[in-house]
Amino acid sequence: MTTLPATPKSHALLPEFSEFFAGFPSFAGLRPLFDTRLMRLEDEVVDGHYEVRAEIPGIDPAKDVDITVRNNQLTIKAERSEKKEFDGRSEFSYGSFVRTLTLPPGSDEDDIKATYDKGILTVSVGVSGPSAPEKHVEVASK
Repeated sequence: MTTLPATPKSHALLPEFSEFFAGFPSFAGLRPLFDTRLMRLEDEVVDGHYEVRAEIPGIDPAKDVDITVRNNQLTIKAERSEKKEFDGRSEFSYGSFVRTLTLPPGSDEDDIKATYDKGILTVSVGVSGPSAPEKHVEVASK
Protein backbone atom coordinates (compact mmCIF):
# COMPACT_ATOMS: atom_id res chain seq x y z
CA MET A 1 0.00 0.00 0.00
CA THR A 2 1.43 3.35 -1.06
CA THR A 3 0.70 6.45 0.95
CA LEU A 4 0.85 9.77 -0.84
CA PRO A 5 2.23 12.78 1.02
CA ALA A 6 -0.38 15.20 2.27
CA THR A 7 -1.01 18.12 -0.03
CA PRO A 8 -0.33 21.38 1.77
CA LYS A 9 -3.36 23.63 2.08
CA SER A 10 -2.95 27.19 0.94
CA HIS A 11 -4.25 29.85 3.26
CA ALA A 12 -4.92 33.50 2.65
CA LEU A 13 -2.66 35.95 4.41
CA LEU A 14 -5.66 37.26 6.33
CA PRO A 15 -8.26 34.50 6.84
CA GLU A 16 -11.98 35.16 6.86
CA PHE A 17 -13.15 36.62 10.17
CA SER A 18 -15.34 33.59 10.85
CA GLU A 19 -12.36 31.23 10.41
CA PHE A 20 -10.52 33.06 13.18
CA PHE A 21 -12.80 31.43 15.76
CA ALA A 22 -12.27 27.89 14.42
CA GLY A 23 -8.93 27.60 16.25
CA PHE A 24 -10.46 28.33 19.65
CA PRO A 25 -12.66 25.52 20.98
CA SER A 26 -14.61 27.80 23.30
CA PHE A 27 -15.45 30.09 20.38
CA ALA A 28 -16.13 27.33 17.84
CA GLY A 29 -19.86 27.64 18.51
CA LEU A 30 -19.78 31.27 17.40
CA ARG A 31 -18.53 30.45 13.90
CA PRO A 32 -22.01 29.71 12.44
CA LEU A 33 -23.18 33.05 13.78
CA PHE A 34 -20.54 34.86 11.75
CA ASP A 35 -20.86 32.58 8.70
CA THR A 36 -24.51 33.57 8.27
CA ARG A 37 -23.52 37.24 8.06
CA LEU A 38 -20.67 36.90 5.55
CA MET A 39 -20.70 36.85 1.78
CA ARG A 40 -17.48 35.54 0.28
CA LEU A 41 -16.48 37.28 -2.94
CA GLU A 42 -13.98 36.68 -5.72
CA ASP A 43 -13.42 39.08 -8.57
CA GLU A 44 -11.33 39.07 -11.74
CA VAL A 45 -11.27 40.40 -15.29
CA VAL A 46 -11.92 37.64 -17.85
CA ASP A 47 -12.26 38.12 -21.62
CA GLY A 48 -13.21 41.79 -21.42
CA HIS A 49 -15.60 41.33 -18.50
CA TYR A 50 -15.19 42.09 -14.82
CA GLU A 51 -16.65 39.10 -12.97
CA VAL A 52 -17.68 39.00 -9.34
CA ARG A 53 -18.63 35.67 -7.79
CA ALA A 54 -20.47 35.64 -4.45
CA GLU A 55 -20.93 32.49 -2.42
CA ILE A 56 -24.52 32.67 -1.11
CA PRO A 57 -26.13 29.22 -1.00
CA GLY A 58 -29.67 28.58 0.18
CA ILE A 59 -31.38 31.59 -1.35
CA ASP A 60 -33.96 32.20 -4.06
CA PRO A 61 -32.16 34.62 -6.38
CA ALA A 62 -35.40 35.99 -7.84
CA LYS A 63 -36.66 37.08 -4.41
CA ASP A 64 -33.63 37.35 -2.16
CA VAL A 65 -31.02 39.20 -4.26
CA ASP A 66 -30.86 42.85 -5.29
CA ILE A 67 -28.01 44.08 -7.50
CA THR A 68 -27.58 47.78 -8.19
CA VAL A 69 -25.04 49.98 -9.95
CA ARG A 70 -24.61 53.66 -9.18
CA ASN A 71 -21.67 56.03 -9.63
CA ASN A 72 -19.35 53.20 -10.69
CA GLN A 73 -20.24 51.20 -7.53
CA LEU A 74 -21.68 47.68 -7.76
CA THR A 75 -23.79 46.72 -4.72
CA ILE A 76 -24.98 43.19 -4.02
CA LYS A 77 -27.64 42.74 -1.34
CA ALA A 78 -28.94 39.33 -0.34
CA GLU A 79 -31.22 38.07 2.39
CA ARG A 80 -31.43 34.53 3.66
CA SER A 81 -34.00 33.03 5.99
CA GLU A 82 -34.30 29.43 7.03
CA LYS A 83 -36.68 27.51 9.26
CA LYS A 84 -35.82 24.07 10.62
CA GLU A 85 -38.27 21.88 12.49
CA PHE A 86 -37.24 18.77 14.42
CA ASP A 87 -38.28 16.94 17.58
CA GLY A 88 -41.19 19.30 18.15
CA ARG A 89 -38.91 22.34 18.04
CA SER A 90 -38.31 24.89 15.34
CA GLU A 91 -35.33 27.13 14.70
CA PHE A 92 -35.20 30.25 12.60
CA SER A 93 -32.06 31.75 11.17
CA TYR A 94 -31.86 34.76 8.97
CA GLY A 95 -29.38 37.34 7.87
CA SER A 96 -28.77 40.01 5.31
CA PHE A 97 -25.61 40.64 3.35
CA VAL A 98 -24.44 43.79 1.59
CA ARG A 99 -21.20 44.20 -0.32
CA THR A 100 -20.22 47.18 -2.48
CA LEU A 101 -17.34 47.11 -4.94
CA THR A 102 -15.83 49.82 -7.12
CA LEU A 103 -16.01 48.85 -10.78
CA PRO A 104 -12.77 49.01 -12.77
CA PRO A 105 -12.15 51.92 -15.17
CA GLY A 106 -13.88 51.43 -18.52
CA SER A 107 -16.79 49.44 -17.05
CA ASP A 108 -20.03 49.60 -19.04
CA GLU A 109 -22.89 49.97 -16.57
CA ASP A 110 -25.33 49.03 -19.36
CA ASP A 111 -23.59 45.68 -20.00
CA ILE A 112 -24.25 43.80 -16.74
CA LYS A 113 -25.54 40.24 -16.42
CA ALA A 114 -26.12 38.14 -13.33
CA THR A 115 -26.55 34.36 -13.01
CA TYR A 116 -27.05 32.05 -10.04
CA ASP A 117 -25.97 28.42 -10.14
CA LYS A 118 -25.35 25.95 -7.29
CA GLY A 119 -25.10 28.63 -4.61
CA ILE A 120 -22.79 30.93 -6.58
CA LEU A 121 -24.00 34.32 -7.82
CA THR A 122 -21.93 35.57 -10.76
CA VAL A 123 -22.18 39.19 -11.87
CA SER A 124 -20.45 40.05 -15.15
CA VAL A 125 -19.77 43.66 -16.17
CA GLY A 126 -18.43 44.54 -19.62
CA VAL A 127 -15.16 46.46 -19.65
CA SER A 128 -14.58 48.52 -22.80
CA GLY A 129 -10.81 48.37 -22.79
CA PRO A 130 -7.72 49.43 -20.97
CA SER A 131 -8.03 52.34 -18.62
CA ALA A 132 -6.85 55.77 -19.62
CA PRO A 133 -3.18 56.42 -18.92
CA GLU A 134 -2.22 58.33 -15.83
CA LYS A 135 -2.42 62.08 -16.35
CA HIS A 136 0.11 64.39 -14.76
CA VAL A 137 -0.90 67.90 -13.73
CA GLU A 138 1.64 70.67 -13.77
CA VAL A 139 1.83 72.82 -10.67
CA ALA A 140 2.16 76.51 -11.39
CA SER A 141 4.12 78.70 -9.01
CA LYS A 142 3.39 82.39 -8.41
